[in-house]
Amino acid sequence: MAPNNPTTKNPTPPTANPCHLYGIPNCDSVKKARKWLTATGIDYQFIDFRKDGIDRRQLADWIKHAGLEKVLNRRGTTWRKLSESQRALQSTEQALDLLCAKPTLIKRPVLIRGDQLQIGFNAEDYTRIFK
Repeated sequence: MAPNNPTTKNPTPPTANPCHLYGIPNCDSVKKARKWLTATGIDYQFIDFRKDGIDRRQLADWIKHAGLEKVLNRRGTTWRKLSESQRALQSTEQALDLLCAKPTLIKRPVLIRGDQLQIGFNAEDYTRIFK
């Protein structure tokens, strides 16, 4: 193994600042984000939260940092199919219950890189995150 040369420019290894992309593979916004990340040469781990589910504590953290309105997708088919009583969220706990039970209600994609959280895909925002 070659000695570590501190003067050599070495791109940040993927494990040093891992990138995680959460979403659903057939979502158009997720497809755009994945295409952008791949075209830019950024390694990332994709987590399909419909198939794999989502950790309640992680979801609570997203809500804490971004706000429920940013995390909850009220524009999608899943939201429109809910009953009025299901839509009448009275607390964050109720919202967490609903989002864990129906992860397609989470706005997509969710990008985590270090301490940065980005909900939704916007190429300019992604460029800023990966400067």
